[in-house]
Parts: sequence; C-alpha cells; structure tokens
Amino acid sequence: MQLFQKTLPFRAPPVSAERKKELQLFQSHAGIRFKSLELLNLAFSHRSYVNELAERVDSNEKLEFFGDSVLGLVVSEYLMLNLSDRSEGDMAKIKSFVVSEESLAYIAGNLRVDNFILIGKGEEYSGGRSKKALLADAIEAILGAYYVDSGFKVVRDFIRDIMIPEINKVLEDRHKKDYKTLLQEFVQKKYKNYPRYRLVRRKGPDHNRTFYIEVTVHRKTYGPGVGKNKKEAEQQAASIAYKSLSRSS
Repeated sequence: MQLFQKTLPFRAPPVSAERKKELQLFQSHAGIRFKSLELLNLAFSHRSYVNELAERVDSNEKLEFFGDSVLGLVVSEYLMLNLSDRSEGDMAKIKSFVVSEESLAYIAGNLRVDNFILIGKGEEYSGGRSKKALLADAIEAILGAYYVDSGFKVVRDFIRDIMIPEINKVLEDRHKKDYKTLLQEFVQKKYKNYPRYRLVRRKGPDHNRTFYIEVTVHRKTYGPGVGKNKKEAEQQAASIAYKSLSRSS
C-alpha cells in the first residue's frame, strides 16, 4: 500500500541538476531508490534551510513526524515476531534504545546523512551537521518520505536492514547506555525519589557552548558532567552517578 499516491500534502523545495546527482549518490550508498527525488530532497530539508528560501516551501518536519511512527511500527513488529519469549516491558526497553536519538544519529553517520542534509547558514555555523538530534530527525524524515514514495513493504525492508544490527547490539549489551534512564530507575527503586540535575557552569560563545551539570542523589552530588549541550552533560553526570552507585550497592 502506498500513501498519498496522487496529491502530496507538501510544498517541496526545488531540485537542481547538481542536487539530483547528490541525491542519486546518497541512494547508491544507502541502497535505496526513490521514484521522486523531490520527496527525498524534502526529507533532507531542515527548517533552517527552508526559512532562508525566498519561496514558501515545507521543511522535513511533517515527514519526520510520520517517519517516527513508521519506524516504531516496524521495530515493534520485528520484536514481537522474533522475541516472543520476552515480556512487553523487555521489548519496550529494547525498542527505546533502538529508536533513540543516539542510535539514529549513529545510523545517520553510517549513511553519511550529514553530507547531504540542507541546513541554513546559522545552523551550519553552529555545527548543525554534527548535531545528533538534527541527524536523527533526518533519518526519521527519510523513512517517512520512503513510505510515501514507495509504500510500506519497501520501507519495512530498509528499516530492518538498518535497525536489526542495532537490535542485536542491545541484545548483546553492546549498545550505548541511556544513563539518565538507568539512574532514574535505580534511584526510584532504592531511594523512592528522583535524581536532581543542576547547571553549575557554562562557557563559550552561543555557537560553541560547553555545559557543566551536576546531579544529586540522596543528598550526595556527582559530576560535573560536561557536554556541548545540556542533554549530553546530563547524560555524563548520570553516568558518573550510576557507575558509582551501582558499584557500591
């Protein structure tokens, strides 16, 4: 089944002859084939890029919204069919790791999405091509666009190709941990409360900030965690606290 076969609810940015060559290169590398290069180009069009265009066109945000659901469905289906001995809770945890920003950004790196994404000058200046959230969103937009372009069966096969290795990493405990979640579950179980994060310092100009964050658990403070954004710094602080607490428990 294919969605939106005739009238697409998008105003896609124009695609030049040079851009078509770039998109064909991406398809060759990723092992996919779009019927509409305009749709693929739209999936790469970040709002910062669209905002700088003279004409009114859409960004990839609608496709990202849709692709998130498509990805969740395919991963859930795979887990249900192949891990039937696991509880619903176990499958939910596996899925949360597999479709996380960290995992999707890693896949984006393998597919060289950063080479093809269209971003505005300000986003480019602030290192947008290396931002995990931006890359993860682009992957979801590509998946949404591929469903619209070629239907569920085709995009399901592609998602399985890129996601099964990530599922196997989780099953073999080789994945990058979400320490904020691990710490929260540990603290809730042991102390019946929640970790508290506090920004203690930030330095650098707006386009190249570094954040320092501490986390307090049961009247003891850990850190600081350091990162280029608050989320990274919180993850590092949580990692320090979780490793210390799990060793002593």
